[in-house]
Amino acid sequence: MDRHTEAFLEMLAAERGAARNTIAAYSADLEDFAVHARARGLSPAEAGPELVASYLQGLAAIGLSARTAARRLSALRQFFRFLAREGVREDDPTELTESPRLPASLPKALSEAEVAALIAAAETLPGKRGPLAVALVELLYVSGLRVSELAALQAGALRADAPLVAVLGKGNKERLVPISRRAREAALAARPAQDPRKPSRWLFPSRAAGGHITRQAVGAILKDVAIAAGLDPERVSPHVLRHSFATHLLGRGADLRSLQVLLGHADIATTQIYTKVLEERLRRVVEEHHPLAE
Repeated sequence: MDRHTEAFLEMLAAERGAARNTIAAYSADLEDFAVHARARGLSPAEAGPELVASYLQGLAAIGLSARTAARRLSALRQFFRFLAREGVREDDPTELTESPRLPASLPKALSEAEVAALIAAAETLPGKRGPLAVALVELLYVSGLRVSELAALQAGALRADAPLVAVLGKGNKERLVPISRRAREAALAARPAQDPRKPSRWLFPSRAAGGHITRQAVGAILKDVAIAAGLDPERVSPHVLRHSFATHLLGRGADLRSLQVLLGHADIATTQIYTKVLEERLRRVVEEHHPLAE
């Protein structure tokens, strides 16, 4: 290992408090690049943009995934920025290098039957935890809210004169999301008794620092509900319920533009990932049921 790489790894440990496994991963990635550089008569610190490009091309040629290549490029970026900061070199050869395009990951949605099982199981949780669990599952699934949006719902978010919930999303943009009567009633039933002199401003108040239920608490309740429903708790989370909401709507005929508004996506390109879910489902239907699929 050359002295510049060693100094970089020491910086990770001393200044960033990087864990041993993290340092080992950076070390392995940089050593792999060093082998490529030395084969061309250069040290890693002497590399130029062309060497970085040929290294990435080599990774693709041997079949490494785009995700692995992106991780190694990230390690190189941090290494060369460190060298520039330390005055070892004046430029960053990775500055204009584009990261490998990562494949879009498909959302892992629950089936409609599994969501129904979650709602039924939530009702079985003991004490006040049961009504709260029902409200959380109902609201997350029927509205597609982000967990941060649900946790920070104001007490007045549920409108008595309309089946809507007022949501403050990313960028402090407010949107109105339709919810079912059942979800609204579940949310109101889960709300604890209030001191009329000091009513909470939150729909789901708690003793946490922010005054409302935390994202972690929502996740923990959903894990308990999953176990009660006989589902793998690793498959159930607020994010999964949001994906299930979108996937089921699209599967039943909703259009992308409406889905974009409901999910609060600024760019419809973000919403289009759900078309891949639908395409995969339709492909399976043809393979399983078409007489000439084989």
